[in-house]
Amino acid sequence: MFDFLIDGFGVALTPLNLGLAFLGALLGTLFGALPGIGPINGIAILMPLAYTLGLPAESSLILLAAVYTGAEYGGRMSSILLNVPGDAGAVMTTLDGYPLAQKGLAGPALGLSAVSSFIGATIAIIGLTLFAPLLAEVAVMFGPAEFFALMIFAFSSMSVMMGKDPIKTAIGAVLGVLIATVGIDSGSGVLRYTFGLPELYDGIDFVVMIIGLFAISEILLMLEHAHRSEDDGKLPPLGRVFVTLKEVIACKGAIGRSGLLGFIIGVLPGTGASVAGAVSYTTEKRLSDKDNTFGKGDMRGLAAPESANNAAAVGSFVPMLTLGIPGSGTTAVLLGALMLYNITPGPMMFTERPEVAGGLIASLYIGNVVLLMLNLPLAGVFARVLTIPRWVLVPAIAILAFVGVYQLHSDLFAIYLMLIIGVFGYLLRKLGFSLAPVILGYVLGGLMEQNLRRALSISGGDVGILWQSGISLGLWIAAALLLVLPWAVPKMLAARR
Repeated sequence: MFDFLIDGFGVALTPLNLGLAFLGALLGTLFGALPGIGPINGIAILMPLAYTLGLPAESSLILLAAVYTGAEYGGRMSSILLNVPGDAGAVMTTLDGYPLAQKGLAGPALGLSAVSSFIGATIAIIGLTLFAPLLAEVAVMFGPAEFFALMIFAFSSMSVMMGKDPIKTAIGAVLGVLIATVGIDSGSGVLRYTFGLPELYDGIDFVVMIIGLFAISEILLMLEHAHRSEDDGKLPPLGRVFVTLKEVIACKGAIGRSGLLGFIIGVLPGTGASVAGAVSYTTEKRLSDKDNTFGKGDMRGLAAPESANNAAAVGSFVPMLTLGIPGSGTTAVLLGALMLYNITPGPMMFTERPEVAGGLIASLYIGNVVLLMLNLPLAGVFARVLTIPRWVLVPAIAILAFVGVYQLHSDLFAIYLMLIIGVFGYLLRKLGFSLAPVILGYVLGGLMEQNLRRALSISGGDVGILWQSGISLGLWIAAALLLVLPWAVPKMLAARR
């Protein structure tokens, strides 16, 4: 295990990868600080650029992973200073972060947030180092039937845990699966949903899908709200940025508990930072809020979700690296980035491409330290990014999106398709749908179909193979429980009362 990590540091500490980790941390913090951009849009914009520049797979993944973790850091700035969450994972940060800023403690709040994020991420990176190689060894025993059952489990957990409306989440996942079926059927050669367009014979490209669904839809939302003066808010005075040791020690319990809880939640497929932040905040409120100060500017109420958010972001790498299942919407994008390099994430990646898995894990240690060094002294500089007017921000994002897609395809059809998908994503968001289930369904749908075909080919068409082994049967039972328990438990409790 530790030899694996040492080899990973040998990859991550090369001048190129070290520079990319620093650049990714810097850009990720900026993307996270801007409300509405967040890690998914940041990665979607940079991914085609990294690929067209000819970066090796490990270098590209190190850059994008640094953007992901950096955006989790940066998302707290608008939450604390403007009461506007940078992304869904930063929603709980506003509850105590903004009241602290109103009290004149914006600087210490940003400092405590950076320290909490660092500790939470460190707990999760250690967990990733210890458990990912072990889980990979267990996952080697998985065959096509077990992987198909695992996909069913992932969809079940996602439909229950992601989003406020499980029905809309499930519909979004089904839409993603349908989009994944576009193109020539690999088994029979039949054209599916191509509408006679030769450009769709190979399916909808992942980069076109991700940039259209997230970046273009975000641009449309920004244009819709461009007239609102509160979009360009005035920042409160920061004062001192460095948090005192006494303030950190007072929050040590909240930081440690939330870091562990965030890592565990992040490992579960389909959860992510938003679920971790909500669960950690409510848990800490029950344990520590003796004087009813949470929601009024309590340091512990800020430290808990910040530690959990970053721990969950790192924890979501565990199912992606070991099982090939994204733990969140952002790791679904990273999964697609690996597929651009013809790398299949999963247990075999640790033996076939150890430089990719080891380099990524080692880079998370380095990137976490870099983020702390950047965010403590430069918090005031990063905060000024929030004052960028929308008339500058929207064209800049649009140019990056168009250039990224055209560089990769050199085809106007890809641009038109990206715009169509962007309008589709915008309509979904207006109707209250989360886009993360759509992209998860898109990524998992193809893998699920492939493993189903392989399993049925092995059994000669006997569907009993799908639950024949103990592993696959256990996953089917777990998936059923995830679907039943959220409705059954409240009814049972109500009946007892």
